[in-house]
Amino acid sequence: MSYLISLAIGLGVGLLYGALDFRSPAPPAIALVGLLGMLAGEKVWPMGRQLVAGWIS
Repeated sequence: MSYLISLAIGLGVGLLYGALDFRSPAPPAIALVGLLGMLAGEKVWPMGRQLVAGWIS
């Protein structure tokens, strides 16, 4: 279900960009690297919390 929601939001933003005749602010390769960073950050955050919780307890 989350894949469909993500796809729908992406399509909505794409349609909005097209309707406003607005170009994406980043070239596709840079945008993909940014997305990779976001995904890595999502994975690192829980690991960091567990590490800090281990130090505190």
